[in-house]
Order: sequence, then structure tokens, then C-alpha cells
Amino acid sequence: MRVLIAGAGGMVGRALVEHCAKGGDKVFAYDRERLDITNDVAIREAFARDKPDTVINCAAWTDVDGCERDQEQAYLINDKAVGRLAVNCRQSAASFVTISTDYIFDGAKEGFYTQRDDPNPTSIYGKAKLAGERCAQASCARTTVVRTGWIFGSGGRNFLSKVFDYARSGQPLKAIEDSFGTPTYAPDLARRLRELAELDLPGVYHVVNAGAGTSYADFTRRALRAAQIQDAKLESVSMNLLPRPAPRPRNSR
Repeated sequence: MRVLIAGAGGMVGRALVEHCAKGGDKVFAYDRERLDITNDVAIREAFARDKPDTVINCAAWTDVDGCERDQEQAYLINDKAVGRLAVNCRQSAASFVTISTDYIFDGAKEGFYTQRDDPNPTSIYGKAKLAGERCAQASCARTTVVRTGWIFGSGGRNFLSKVFDYARSGQPLKAIEDSFGTPTYAPDLARRLRELAELDLPGVYHVVNAGAGTSYADFTRRALRAAQIQDAKLESVSMNLLPRPAPRPRNSR
């Protein structure tokens, strides 16, 4: 397939580029500098030049607190730009796969969320991502929405990379003990994104790694143990004791 990847400079994007290239796809990889997804002219030029069979969007503004402070930018990147990509996919007869988030749920449910659960985002980030889902689906009938969360892997900034940085520098760590989710390994997510693009079965899919889910505190302890970091200063705390600008779902499994 001819695969255009937006957000190819991020953790998932890099894993996806590698996976698609190894599988024999013709890959057109665009990081933020090479393709500004908020620029309609740049998008049209990329589509005309590359003639993709499918577009996989890994680009997003994932700074949850930043989105809370700058709502206009949050919606520009996570909603309007996603819709713009979808429109160009429709006009080019390409399928569209876009990554969404577990933060479109409010976290009140016990157990796992499914596609049948009604979204109820509490943060601007979650609201903008949900708006992006709906805009993409309305703009291109061949849209596949992939909801995921707690992504980790090599390279890039993510929860685990911050944990290791703090632990190795001797700084004290605080990890939330009453917020739950399902960790997702970036290369595993990349493989499923490519699979869904090839299947071309439009809809909403929840994609995470297998397991019962965990808390940030337990995830941190297990990661430190796996990395053989034994002298980390770790304190388990309640999410209520870590006030932040944006609300987070207590459960996003």
C-alpha cells in the first residue's frame, strides 16, 4: 500500500513507519516540520504528490494541561485538522485511520470501556479529540477511529520515560495509586494501525495491550523493577493530591 503517515516524528509514528516499511509498503512519512496538518494547502499538496491509498494520522496535541490553557489550539490540531485530513482522504479515494484517546470518557465506569459506552469527556483535550472523531467520520465514510491510551515505548516523552529520568537522577517520584488504565506498547499499536488500514472496515476500535489494567503507581513499580532500578524514591499518592489544570478520568481502561 501507499501509506501516508502524519505525525511520523512521534513515538507511535516512528514505530509505524518502521513497521510499514518492513512490510513492503511505500511510506510517505511526515513529521510536524515537514507537514503542518493545520495547513490545508500543505495537505492538498502532499496528497497530490504522494497519492496515498491510506492515511494514518498519528499527529495530535497531547499536552492535556496545555489544551486546557489554550482551547483554540487544542481544537485546531485535535479536531479541525483531523477533519481536514479526512476531507482530503474522501476527495482522493483514500481510507483514513486516526488515533483518538481514552480521555473521551469521564472515568466513572467500573471495569473496561467499550465502543458501546457513551463518551463524556471532562477535559478540553478529551472534548477536542471527540470532536475530531466525529468530524472525521462525517467527512470521510472510510474513517477508522482507534482509541488507545497509556502509550509507552522507546524514544519520545511519555509517562515511563519521565519515571526513568526522575529515578536515575535521584529525584523523588509521585505516582497515582487510584487512577487506572491499560498500558499500550507503541510498536504493538503500530501493527494494529497498519492492520486496520488494510482491512478498511470503518468504525471505532479500542486498541490496548491485553491485561486487566493497572494503576500508575503499580505500573511505575513494575517498570522500575524491570529496569533494575532499585533505589528509586517512590511515593504513591491519590490523584486528588496532585491538582492539575485539566481533569483526568479516574478509570480509562
